[in-house]
Amino acid sequence: MQSIPLQPLVFEPILRRLIWGGRRLGTLMGKPIGDGDDYAESWEIADYHDSVSVVRDGPLAGTTLRDLVRTRPAQLFGRSRAAQDQFPLLIKLIDAREPLSVQVHPDDALARTLAGDSGKTEAWVVIDAEPGSLIYAGLKAGVDRDQLERAVRSGDVEPLLHRFEPRAGDCVMVEAGTVHAIGAGVLLAEVQQTSDATFRVFDWNRHGADGKPRELHIDQALQSINFGRGPVDPLITKPLVLEDGNVSEALARCPYFQLERWTLGAPQEIGRDDRFTVVMVLSGEVRVSRGDGELSLGRGATLLLPASISPHVLSPIGQAVVLTCQQP
Repeated sequence: MQSIPLQPLVFEPILRRLIWGGRRLGTLMGKPIGDGDDYAESWEIADYHDSVSVVRDGPLAGTTLRDLVRTRPAQLFGRSRAAQDQFPLLIKLIDAREPLSVQVHPDDALARTLAGDSGKTEAWVVIDAEPGSLIYAGLKAGVDRDQLERAVRSGDVEPLLHRFEPRAGDCVMVEAGTVHAIGAGVLLAEVQQTSDATFRVFDWNRHGADGKPRELHIDQALQSINFGRGPVDPLITKPLVLEDGNVSEALARCPYFQLERWTLGAPQEIGRDDRFTVVMVLSGEVRVSRGDGELSLGRGATLLLPASISPHVLSPIGQAVVLTCQQP
């Protein structure tokens, strides 16, 4: 494997079926779903426990992302980041037919203590939102620990949650410590730290597949919530129109990742030679050259450009919108 040059990498999606999932991962995003209406998540790039991405095609087909991290870290991450022993980000598509539980993710320090995991800061980019759908992000101003604990134990949490109606294109930064829930009817892309440290605060008083109420993690959640954060709304961005008509838009940025959205009508060089770049096609189609020919990527496709081959030119077919993600 060491003798095979790295190239743009596409991985097999890891599909997760959960009670709140739907079918839009297949119907809108082109994922290979089967029967059933509970396809909740497509893990596009993952290196977490037993969920590890596998290269889909090309000379490196069948190679796992974990293999690349262990054997080619400098080429994958860039020399200054080569000490990483795990791919640091988990890239997902999420389809919520029903609302997700109200939950919170701990920061790095608390996650190690309470969950034996990394912390979990994440960002969402809304792809589709049905009329009347909601996103819950943060607590209403002034809500304190005692108020929330009483509401959790009485089963009446929703009145304390800040909420808004999302629109396609909204970007929401969900820092660790933020109470949140994706509402029914929302389809989005999620970028997060590689972690599954999640504490369920409230689950709408519903039952799981076994007919029993799903477990809550009230004590851990109350320790993890940042009660000083308050309401969280979509980020306000400033699109930048380039000379060729392409548009770049800086979205979320934190110590773990930075996101940028591109609206492309002309070929665009994407990426940097000192870090990897993740590309997600949100609409339209783009083409990318690689050693064994040209790669065509339609809506829902995710591409990883290793540091050693960045930057790379994306050529849209007509107009396309792509999300790019890098380590800061």
